[in-house]
Amino acid sequence: MTIEPIRNDEDVQRAFRRLESVFQAEEGSAQARERDVLVTLIEDYQNEHHGFGPVDPE
Repeated sequence: MTIEPIRNDEDVQRAFRRLESVFQAEEGSAQARERDVLVTLIEDYQNEHHGFGPVDPE
């Protein structure tokens, strides 16, 4: 398993494609661990670059 940082939209699209192939991996397997890392990286990238920021309750 080689996981690269996600630095741009092309990287995130590549990560999504890989995530699709390991999404239903058996828990505890190397593919499941890869899936979990990819989800974390994708979420971090999305929040940093496309996040909405804190919600104003008023």
